[in-house]
Amino acid sequence: MLSLEAPTLPLIADSTGTIRVGQTRVRLDTIVYAFNQGYTAEEILSQFPTLELADIYVVISYYLTNREAVDEYIQQQEQEGASLQEQLESRPGYQAFRQRLHERKMARK
Repeated sequence: MLSLEAPTLPLIADSTGTIRVGQTRVRLDTIVYAFNQGYTAEEILSQFPTLELADIYVVISYYLTNREAVDEYIQQQEQEGASLQEQLESRPGYQAFRQRLHERKMARK
């Protein structure tokens, strides 16, 4: 007989509050971004082979059903990332460190 059970949502929040897909390091926002760029679930899988195809479809379905909440989560993540980047860039020595990295990169070319 055909089972009509709903699939389990493969989303897990890590210790920092970042939502990841299944037991992978792939973030929810990565899947949503790819989907919004027009990638199919199969194309997303080709880019992230650690994922399961069924999980990608479940995540896309969840996103389509809860678009407002997911978009809000993504916006919050982006704001936190921007704030962290600003903090890092304001540290003393940051620009000197970046300059040294740039010089090393140029020396290898």
